[in-house]
Amino acid sequence: MNLLQLNTYMAHTKILGLVAIVISLVAWTTDVTGMVYICPYCRAQRTVIGLLGLILVSHAAKHWIVKYIGLVISFFGATVAANQHFMGWKKISAGTFEFKENIVIDPFLLSGFALFGIIGLTYLLLFPSESKTNEH
Repeated sequence: MNLLQLNTYMAHTKILGLVAIVISLVAWTTDVTGMVYICPYCRAQRTVIGLLGLILVSHAAKHWIVKYIGLVISFFGATVAANQHFMGWKKISAGTFEFKENIVIDPFLLSGFALFGIIGLTYLLLFPSESKTNEH
């Protein structure tokens, strides 16, 4: 298994979907337990990551309507992540940027990771490996 090959990820979409669900659940747990501050941007992103994970593990992911719904959901999540991430870049340009004291919950870094994750999950949803393609 070569982690630098796209085929590796395309062959294991269900596992990646499960990983996305776990990430979403862990992130929601930190929110619900009060370990992190309430952030509507973060909530939207973690929800989208979880929903895309659910779609990827379901058999319905092959249907064009489910792909379209996933695309709409991911576009929303990516837009939210990009907006939050850009606010960090705006602070960098103004010279006022500082990482959070606890860098693990820094919104600039987390929104960047969320953006990468959402786009990656969307790619896996829209372009399944040729051996798995079964259009309805």
